[in-house]
Amino acid sequence: MTEPEASMSAVAAEAPPQQHGYSNNKDAYLKRLRRIEGQVRGIARMVDDDKYCIDILTQVAAVTKALHAVSLGLVEEHIGHCVVGAAAEPDPELRAEAIDFKVKEATDAIGRLLR
Repeated sequence: MTEPEASMSAVAAEAPPQQHGYSNNKDAYLKRLRRIEGQVRGIARMVDDDKYCIDILTQVAAVTKALHAVSLGLVEEHIGHCVVGAAAEPDPELRAEAIDFKVKEATDAIGRLLR
């Protein structure tokens, strides 16, 4: 390990873990995702049991809607925490760059959701 790498590792080890925008709602997100996971397993059982295709599609639509709700919540958390956090950067030059970066991240994520 080079000296700069060792120095960066020491700084990283001392730094508190980064708090993400969703951290305050992590348990709620995990609960929703576990529920969705159960729904997906139920869909697999429906296919395995040769259930009617429209009934399966109805369940797929429900899972899709639930995932979209999680996605929208995460986008809202990103904007409310990460973008707003970037706007609080005290250095004006770094602030503009940080805001642009975080907004671009959000825009790209929304674009992926809409595909």
